[in-house]
Amino acid sequence: MISYVLAIYLLLIVNSCKALPEEIKKCRFGDDKCIVESINDIIGKYPKGIPEIGIKPIDVVDIKDTELLKTDRTGVYWAAVKLINQVNYGFENTTITSVEGFEKNPTASQIVISGRIPTLVHKGTLDANIRIWWVQLNQTCKSISEFHNMYFTLTLKVSLEFRNNKRYLKIYELSPTVKIDRWILEIESLFKENTDLTIFLNRLFNQRWTEIWNEWEPRILDTFASVFIGMIKDTFNQIPYDDLFLPDDN
Repeated sequence: MISYVLAIYLLLIVNSCKALPEEIKKCRFGDDKCIVESINDIIGKYPKGIPEIGIKPIDVVDIKDTELLKTDRTGVYWAAVKLINQVNYGFENTTITSVEGFEKNPTASQIVISGRIPTLVHKGTLDANIRIWWVQLNQTCKSISEFHNMYFTLTLKVSLEFRNNKRYLKIYELSPTVKIDRWILEIESLFKENTDLTIFLNRLFNQRWTEIWNEWEPRILDTFASVFIGMIKDTFNQIPYDDLFLPDDN
């Protein structure tokens, strides 16, 4: 009986430690050029992800609800605007341009990943509750955004967790910076009873999109951070850090 229980326990330990598929190129610690090539190869070959090692699909990415604007419901003006039912398309066209920090000891410095996405398409539902004087607007409408030439840098702060004598990478902070060349937004049926006003506001937004971006950027970046963490944390949780790289000759 004891040997039977021990066998099951050992089997669980073995199965809990997953390995990269052989077709994924491994690199040596600190070989930034090789790591960039390997990541881009994975992005190009596996847009639907690799579920068995925790790599999620990147061609269609669901996003949690995002609060864009919320003021106290007092006075003559207040507003609450959020995005729900969100999904992104276009991450599969990402090109990683540089990485640093994937060393033998990844906690010695920050891990930094930079890249570019030609076009990222965002679809969602805009849920707006706005009051100006005695006029109150409660509106739910579809929105489509296109972010053109999105340049991003992800700065990761990590720690190491030891399980079964293996080192696993844990992300405890991810700070993104993002620059875009253009943001195009279309909100459908913002004013169902006044199509001309909807067209006018869409046109006004797209003329002055930089001002809106500067206002909403902190909330948008929080959303990007959660998306990026969701993409990679399961892989780091399932595969030991050392198994992601070639054996260290030293």
